Amino acid sequence: MTSPLYTSSVLTCDLHTHTSYSRDCLVSPERFLEVCRRRGLDRVAVTDHNTIAGALRLKEIDPERVIVGQEIRTTRGELIAYFLTEPIPPDLPPQEAIAAVRAQGGIVGISHPLDRTRREAMGRNGVEALLEEVDFLEGFNARCLFPADNQAALALARAYHLPVTAGSDAHSLWELGRAVVQMPPFDSPESFLEALRQARIEGRTSPAWVHILSTLVKFLRQRGLVPFPTE
Repeated sequence: MTSPLYTSSVLTCDLHTHTSYSRDCLVSPERFLEVCRRRGLDRVAVTDHNTIAGALRLKEIDPERVIVGQEIRTTRGELIAYFLTEPIPPDLPPQEAIAAVRAQGGIVGISHPLDRTRREAMGRNGVEALLEEVDFLEGFNARCLFPADNQAALALARAYHLPVTAGSDAHSLWELGRAVVQMPPFDSPESFLEALRQARIEGRTSPAWVHILSTLVKFLRQRGLVPFPTE
């Protein structure tokens, strides 16, 4: 779906995942890592909603495998960032959130940019306003219900010569690895972006019922029936 690989050394990377540190997920960090290892995910971006606490905890356990990331709620929709050392506050204007990522040496893109069913998606107008400011677009999100929305994101990224990521957007163990990027090795944010330009996306969409599970977890959390992690 993207440019072919030009190296024989390839990492399998799921670049959008969640743990129990997200309000709509119950996956414990320990089980998360166990399944990632079993499914051969060489690198996993842990991108919980508005926090990096879970990602930092996982990074301590498996520093080579885990990329510390965050899905960031802004006033215009969600961004996704990698290589963070500090959390980005939610509800900033997109440009301020992008600046906060850059200030700590991270990179930032737009998650599920054109997903017509998600209110958190920025939509075409919001995305086009930021195309000169972001490092990448998420070109395949396994939780997009309409394949055309992923295809439109890929087309937009190509038109603006932006690299693309892919991720399962997993909120359950079953989803981990459903969408991945096969990419050359990297050791910095800069080499990560370069590797993305040589990458290949592999993935399949998840069924609609995974959204129902996330909504149920959110409902239980809002009523204090399921606690957040304390560590």
